[in-house]
Amino acid sequence: MHPTNEQAAAADAFRTGDHLVLQAGAGTGKTTTLALLAATTPRRGRYIAFNKAIATDAATRFPSTVQCKTAHALAYAAIGHRYRDRLNSPRQPGWKTGQALGITKPARIGGRDLSAKTLSNTALRTVTHYCHSADPTLARHHVPRLRGLEADQLHTQLAAVVLPYAARAWADLQHPDQGVVRFDHDHYLKIWALSEPKIPADYLLLDEAQDTNPVVEQVFTAQRDHAQLVMVGDSAQAIYGWRGARDVMAGFDGTALTLSQSFRFGPHLATEANRWLAIAGAPIRLDGTDAIPTELGTVDEPDAVLCRTNVGAIAEVMHHLAAGRGVGLVGGGEALRALATAARDLTEGRRTWHPELVLFPTWGELREYAEHDPAGHDLLPLVDLVDKHGADVLLNAINQLTHEHHAEVTISTAHKAKGREWANVKIAGDFTAPKDTDQKDENGRPVPGPIEGAEARLAYVAVTRTRHRLDLGGLSWIRNHPDGNPSTTLSVRLSRSPGGADGPHPVPAVSTGSAANAS
Repeated sequence: MHPTNEQAAAADAFRTGDHLVLQAGAGTGKTTTLALLAATTPRRGRYIAFNKAIATDAATRFPSTVQCKTAHALAYAAIGHRYRDRLNSPRQPGWKTGQALGITKPARIGGRDLSAKTLSNTALRTVTHYCHSADPTLARHHVPRLRGLEADQLHTQLAAVVLPYAARAWADLQHPDQGVVRFDHDHYLKIWALSEPKIPADYLLLDEAQDTNPVVEQVFTAQRDHAQLVMVGDSAQAIYGWRGARDVMAGFDGTALTLSQSFRFGPHLATEANRWLAIAGAPIRLDGTDAIPTELGTVDEPDAVLCRTNVGAIAEVMHHLAAGRGVGLVGGGEALRALATAARDLTEGRRTWHPELVLFPTWGELREYAEHDPAGHDLLPLVDLVDKHGADVLLNAINQLTHEHHAEVTISTAHKAKGREWANVKIAGDFTAPKDTDQKDENGRPVPGPIEGAEARLAYVAVTRTRHRLDLGGLSWIRNHPDGNPSTTLSVRLSRSPGGADGPHPVPAVSTGSAANAS
């Protein structure tokens, strides 16, 4: 390969032995760059990948002096193998696990009845949140906030009930041979992290650093005294805060470098990407490749449609099936099927155990919550779809999905599209503009509200998935928004921070119906 000037600068900095943090924009060849760094030294290295597929691919690209593993693979080799028998234990419903932990009675909080089954599932989710954290002990903030109990006072009451059971679950998980809680991979990762491990390597390469869970960050940064640390990622693609990930690049103590030349798309799309990077307060701007003539315009038959929410994905699936196209869904249809099944249960008078709808005893109560409570507004499209078509129609549409490899169009949430690319992409209509403020411009029109940094980052991920042609679709409103056109609308802009309403790198809020809650 012929390195770009930025890649050559990264290789030079790596040879000095300094710790490095490399901001790599969409399509800039970050894995190729890391392989270039590794090829400059005979030292022993470890490449820590975001998932197994990335690690497997990287193993074919790095020199033999580098071992390519996920953090879970490192943890399994050190400690996880001791729990092999428990990892293969049969699955069982959460309520049965809860019974074994002593959860036998319901609780009433904030006027809502929480069944023993709901308490059991919440206790197990609490342990999962703890395992993603760098915290040494379980705490109140690990308890998930339930729909209808979002207020701090109610959450405190919920935590008081749930935490003792979560502590019992965690104690149960310490036994390698037997226990009542199903043991999974995040459990041994946390146990490994608590052991304060030392990774035997001269240098460590952490990929997708912007989405690193605090537990992995803790292990990685603890190697600083004996190994050179290199983290690479794109702060503007930090979109997994809902599952405990955070952008560790922003505060990393090391030499900061950038990769800004994208090899995925051309200058026109780079301009659109930079619009969102500016709104997000990102530290880089992208240059497109002149030889790639990427265009922005209408796409009638896209290769992929990217949605903001799972509800939006259901709507797109139904639309394209009705048009006679073979439809695939990134990640499969199980998350959508679970949501539609939960809706059917409620409409037929049964309680559902879907974690996002569990506190609503009837469909009417869910509808009222979605229509009138700001915290439930993102559920309104689901309610409208079910009321219009019926839950069975939604389930039938999901059952008609085909494998991605055979699909004419692929539907994905923007979260699950991360790391992917297609030739022609359309943005779905559920990427809605911020609500208007009470202020007026010089023509008496309402001034749009500011764009949150989390939403700007998600939009950036969405618009950079294409190689040839992008239909902005549901994001077209940005062309008329003050944040998207700062040079011509300074007179009507509100006073705000560079990253939108919540600063440069806020933690994305969990939004039901999004990929956040589907994973």
